[in-house]
Amino acid sequence: MENSNVVRVKYKDQKKYVFSPTCTFESFLECVARKFDLPTMDIKVFDGSRTEVDQEAFEYLMKQPDVPVLEIFIPETTSEDSFNSGSLADAEDSSGSDDTVILTRSPRELRQAKERRLAQMIEDILKGSPGGDKIINEYARTKCLSDSRRRDMVKILVAHMTKEHGTSPPRRLKEDYALGIISLFPYLADPRSKLGYEHFYNGEDGSGYLAWRIKTLQKEASEGRVKRSRLSQAGGPSVDRDPYKEGNWLSDERQCEEAIALMKHTADESVIKEKMRLTLVYRQKILRDTDKSTDVLTIFPRFMDIPGLIEQDFTLLFGDTTSAKLMEKWSTNIKPKVIAQSRGLTQTGELQDLIQNAVATEVEEGWDSDMSSILLLVHLLPPSTQGRKRPGKISARQACDYLVKFLKNVVSIEGHLEGITQSVQPYLLAVGPKKSRIQSYFIVVDKQALPCKSSNSLAAVDELFKAHYVFGTTYCYELTNVYTFLQTTVYDIDVEITKVNPRVAELRARMLQ
Repeated sequence: MENSNVVRVKYKDQKKYVFSPTCTFESFLECVARKFDLPTMDIKVFDGSRTEVDQEAFEYLMKQPDVPVLEIFIPETTSEDSFNSGSLADAEDSSGSDDTVILTRSPRELRQAKERRLAQMIEDILKGSPGGDKIINEYARTKCLSDSRRRDMVKILVAHMTKEHGTSPPRRLKEDYALGIISLFPYLADPRSKLGYEHFYNGEDGSGYLAWRIKTLQKEASEGRVKRSRLSQAGGPSVDRDPYKEGNWLSDERQCEEAIALMKHTADESVIKEKMRLTLVYRQKILRDTDKSTDVLTIFPRFMDIPGLIEQDFTLLFGDTTSAKLMEKWSTNIKPKVIAQSRGLTQTGELQDLIQNAVATEVEEGWDSDMSSILLLVHLLPPSTQGRKRPGKISARQACDYLVKFLKNVVSIEGHLEGITQSVQPYLLAVGPKKSRIQSYFIVVDKQALPCKSSNSLAAVDELFKAHYVFGTTYCYELTNVYTFLQTTVYDIDVEITKVNPRVAELRARMLQ
């Protein structure tokens, strides 16, 4: 063939020419889809050796003096049986069709192609993110998005954008995401604006939902405050969730404010717990709002004096079965295996004391049996190397202090809280005459001490884990391996979408054998 820009194409029984002075793979596919009137751009291309042709291979073939006939298939129909042994040979012998496609497109066609590409990008990001399907389904059902779903969509897209391109993405990229949104969801376009997507991103003044979300993330990173990002690319406490069951939640803001006012002044615990139940969805809405999330304990102060409210919220989010899993599984199934695995570690004096206490029924010195076994888990899953941005590596012994701190009961809790000088993730404060005789546990969140429902150490750890989900806080970096192990091995939360450290995966496999 004399002209390498001429490509002979076969689809089923049709054979046609494609010609272009500057033929790219993308424009080739678009032209083929249009010429053969195909319902999709999802096309597979094969050469005469039945080898699939991708973008790189296509560019190579176009530089050859004799471009082979290319046969196209739609994936749903592509299989070994769909290849006719003589189809490509017939196409090689056929050059009689003068039906030629010229790959020169108008500005309108170029824009339409760009819109299709960006719409597909947005759809892929949403479908690959927790909560994304809910956004797509709501739009399909209503042709619009509620404020909460729109916020969720923006958070998902900005999370993806900043993960792939950093926290200061270029203007062109933000414009592409905004155009992709209204291309995928055309009813979200603003018919009164020049481009239709300025409310998502306006390159002229740097405003819009995408820009504001990026600025929020930049501000959070610079302040180094407790992270409460409600959406991420993985599972865990930062994922938005609906209640486990439908309920008669208060949705009217005035009603919620009235319930909050009543809770602040009543001493009746049953009334408080019922009003807290009714305001769950409203509370979750506050936690999704980065401007209000740090005020949740100010808005709902009864967390600080009524034990059991954390347990109630978690159960409403996940159900009774999930809520009970640690208490049901630990002592009979997980704990003995943790002790057995710990015996294989390099034995230090502290580790030997923890193993000894973990197997004991009565402990005189040191943490009790259940707490000792939990701390053994920290030794089995020590903090990972923190990298250049977080230099240094702390020991498992140091990491234990991020889980539980002992406070002798002659020292005031208020004094301990006043001594906190930096933002920290939730941890347990164990109060008593000595570690083996703890009288009460508190969960420290935002320099506030929330009373645990039980003085049992395992129940306190259970409540600490649940507090991350109730308040939407990320795991403490030093304990991420421990918490993701509990999340995916014991509670069975977001197992399929949570990325875990290889050490966690290995220990999980051993525990589940």
